[in-house]
Amino acid sequence: MKIVVLDGYCLSSGDLSWDALRRFGELEVFDRTAEEALVARAAGAAIILTNKTPVSAASLRKLPELRYIGVTATGFDIVDVAAAARQGIVVSNIPTYGTASVAQFVFALLLELCHNVRLHADAVRAGEWSRSADWSFWKSPLVELAGKTMGVVGFGRIGRQTGRIAEAMGMRVIAHDTYQGDQPAYEGFRWVALDELLRESDVVSLHSPLLAETKGMINARSLALMRPSSFLINTARGPLIVDQDLADALNAGRLAGAALDVLSVEPPAETNPLLGARNCLVTPHIAWATREARSRLIDGAIENVAAFLAGKAQNVVTPTSISIP
Repeated sequence: MKIVVLDGYCLSSGDLSWDALRRFGELEVFDRTAEEALVARAAGAAIILTNKTPVSAASLRKLPELRYIGVTATGFDIVDVAAAARQGIVVSNIPTYGTASVAQFVFALLLELCHNVRLHADAVRAGEWSRSADWSFWKSPLVELAGKTMGVVGFGRIGRQTGRIAEAMGMRVIAHDTYQGDQPAYEGFRWVALDELLRESDVVSLHSPLLAETKGMINARSLALMRPSSFLINTARGPLIVDQDLADALNAGRLAGAALDVLSVEPPAETNPLLGARNCLVTPHIAWATREARSRLIDGAIENVAAFLAGKAQNVVTPTSISIP
């Protein structure tokens, strides 16, 4: 049986191994696969694994031996799941792997906005402290989070972990989600409408899935509701935000800062307005990418393959499933 990993570099640049898949059959691992090369590389495979390589209906029609697609992520929008179902191909994802890593990264971004650690460390390295007439100096406003309000948009696994960290730091937590689960026991926690959350929050952290109703949810109208002193964090999906609208708000001083690990197009065009916007941090979609999380992804992918081959497929997604970040 032939097994093909289409874009193994996404999960491992050499620090982790796919070798455990070899016990199931002949394994071929590619670092990257362009969409137009997929059919040639997957020809004859019963199992393929993909992270970001799109698997379209047109490609699936040319892969008659394919029986299983493992998505090495939680979101599975890169696979035409409906077309796979019509061909009897099982598609699985990995629902939980990066909760702790992504929530941790939210605060890495937020604390950088609050303290500009790199700016101050670079100033010291450049000799500014050594030349200073004073024992201490700061080059930007410094912000304390205790007592402020964290608004979490999308209160699933990652959103709830973000809320737990915020509460531990002395923040009040409010949340907006269409699908409300159990209410956490944080003091002062409330479910609120999105507009109310935007008005009340000192920090807004986005954790929503990308759906028709959430695409562009952060736009000129919604940004106008936020406080000029507030911060916006996005570690979910780039298209939740209208790039130009956020850049305009930042450049006009209508928002204190933003930190984005995702953008509407990735990699972004050099002309993306957010790359040069005032007080806007952009990182290259790395919140998920700790070694620990990537190891869990590979382990989860292998467990999914084993379950499928044992006739007990798990984490199966269907055309009616929601692709949650």
